[in-house]
Amino acid sequence: MQMGLDKDTASARISRYESGAMSISLESLFELAKALEVPPAFLLASTPGMADAILALGEQSQSKQDQLAKVLVSLSKMEPKARAEWVHSLLPPNSQD
Repeated sequence: MQMGLDKDTASARISRYESGAMSISLESLFELAKALEVPPAFLLASTPGMADAILALGEQSQSKQDQLAKVLVSLSKMEPKARAEWVHSLLPPNSQD
């Protein structure tokens, strides 16, 4: 495995991480993210939507990430009905809210 562990050791360790029997160190979290080619925050996302947003942001340049973050902050401050209408106008017709 790219983290420097043999396949059996890596499998057992990841299983312990997933079950909560073992905590991952920050260094190992970053190594795992690098091996999986995802941002470290993706591995800490608490919902699928958050994970998707992290992946989408991670594909952008730093300046685009900054712009998109400002858009998200602005959206979060909008009145709920206006926000829902605006978001609905951006989503493809068959997407779910």
